[in-house]
Amino acid sequence: MVRIEGETLILRPPEVVFDFLADGTNEPKYNPRVVRSQLLSSGPIGTGTKFLASFRSAGHMAPALIEYLDYRKPERLVSVTRMRWADVRGELGLSPAPSGTRLQWSADLHPAGLARLLTPALTFMARRQERSTWAKMKRLLEAGEDGNPTG
Repeated sequence: MVRIEGETLILRPPEVVFDFLADGTNEPKYNPRVVRSQLLSSGPIGTGTKFLASFRSAGHMAPALIEYLDYRKPERLVSVTRMRWADVRGELGLSPAPSGTRLQWSADLHPAGLARLLTPALTFMARRQERSTWAKMKRLLEAGEDGNPTG
């Protein structure tokens, strides 16, 4: 297992940040590895919601099923992502900060099959990619490109 974690301050209210992140169809806007994401579940987003995403991986597209295991607006979102080569359990924690939202993230990557042999390289790449992804999401939200006014 590989553990990846970090945190950032986003200059937007927790409710705005949570709603943006909980809508998995937004992920292609800030995660360059996700080409598309579609909602599979009906009804409002919450515990049990599922998305089907297409990830760019090693020069080809790889499907991933994402399911929300815990949804507590606006403070906690836990998911599991299942791919052919790995499962990832991710957790987002959001808390109010004087100027916005403190976002903490963690992910436990469980490589499967031959991918386990690549764990050291996967660890390095995943940590770098996560920092880049969350930095892009922060810039996007702070610029108001989520469709919600920043005022």
